[in-house]
Amino acid sequence: MSLLSERQKEELHKSMLEYLRANNFNSAYNALKEETGVEYTPDPKAKYAGLLEKKWTSVIRLQKKVSAPSRRATGPRCSSPDHRSWTLRLEMLLSRKNFSLAPSKRAAMQADWVPRAPAAHVLTGHRQSITRVAFHPQYSLLASASEDATIKIWDWETGEFERTLKGHQKVVNDVEFDHKGHLLGEFWAECILEYFQPRFWPSNVFCDLFIKIWDSQNEWKNVKTLTGHDHAVSSVRFMPGDQYIVSASWDHSIRIFDVASTHLVRTIRGHTDWVRCVIPSDDGRFLASASKDHTAKVFDPLTGEQKMELRGHEHQVEIICFAPIASYDAIRELAGIPNTDRTKRPGAYVATGSRDKTIKLWDTQSGQMLKNLAGHDNWVRALVFHPSGKLLLSASDDKTIRVWELSTGRCIKTVEAHTHFVATLAWGRQRVSGKANGADGADSKLGEEKLVNVVASAGVDQMIKIWLP
Repeated sequence: MSLLSERQKEELHKSMLEYLRANNFNSAYNALKEETGVEYTPDPKAKYAGLLEKKWTSVIRLQKKVSAPSRRATGPRCSSPDHRSWTLRLEMLLSRKNFSLAPSKRAAMQADWVPRAPAAHVLTGHRQSITRVAFHPQYSLLASASEDATIKIWDWETGEFERTLKGHQKVVNDVEFDHKGHLLGEFWAECILEYFQPRFWPSNVFCDLFIKIWDSQNEWKNVKTLTGHDHAVSSVRFMPGDQYIVSASWDHSIRIFDVASTHLVRTIRGHTDWVRCVIPSDDGRFLASASKDHTAKVFDPLTGEQKMELRGHEHQVEIICFAPIASYDAIRELAGIPNTDRTKRPGAYVATGSRDKTIKLWDTQSGQMLKNLAGHDNWVRALVFHPSGKLLLSASDDKTIRVWELSTGRCIKTVEAHTHFVATLAWGRQRVSGKANGADGADSKLGEEKLVNVVASAGVDQMIKIWLP
């Protein structure tokens, strides 16, 4: 007798059919479809795409949660309160529909949540400064890059260490998951990027100029290496659609690579010094860059044309990020822009952080600085927008995370986050069914990405902190 309801059985069968279809098990697919009598039309945008893999991964993680207290207890038939509580939690989670997303759903209910001390988890294991953290877009995984020449993978929900990736002897300063996060019958379905630069740069010391791609569906193997820069690479991002990678370098250039062929597609020049950061807009129509030359710039990635220069910082610009459409109303209120402006196109506004200790908000069309946010006591190193669009979070070498109200420009919260410089800050990602915008306007295999309430921060104290509601 099945423990599943008719609806649950139908969903299980459709998930199995989609898994078999996506992996080209055609005979098994046809046999299962005939045996179950399920009417199923394959659709890469439907909720069943990747659902079986996601459920399986979640079960494994839940088993690990239960087995940990079990191993600590004595006797094969442990009945300790700790063990019973974990077992009860597992049973409750397994009884829920879409249980693998339950933590995110619970957190997402708190629309106004911001990090507060103490952190839920403190992850340790790196031997030198941590340069960047990045969330997996679907599972509860976090990647961290460090000056100790490694990338580490963590389960942010449990705080458990997963594995270490070793591919080089130099500093790893950036890491980024692609937008897919699950296998859709494509070889490069789930990868992360890393770039290397030496901790010191004497002119007579050899350094690596490589961008490496790792395939997490293939035992996290280093499957491709991209070359083309003439100096150390400082930043890498996947373009929307994941067909291209954009990178920034000490050679003053921004370069775009084709992922499949690894060929250099375009070189963009415009800065007069080290380009510290580059990021694409959500629709891929613009690139924003920050540089040691005290400027930020906006480029057209298709032509390489400079669309706007943002000049006003008094020191190196460390970080730049595009404002999400959800922030437009608050930014316009702050800047006194009339409500008649209803532009909803990605890339209209950016925020920059600098070694001059300030954050600036800009209109990318006019180049006008809309607001200067002052309050940090040291370099501003990282910026992320709140999912509500109403707030901006910043991290600094003053060891704090600060929360800014965009409609007023006020700092409304300061979190004493770390014991040393805070170098990186990230908000959790999750992909849901729907169409994502690519540079060419089409990428039907991707869902819309949303942010969930989990924040990670890290820096020179070699600790990653996970902030949860």
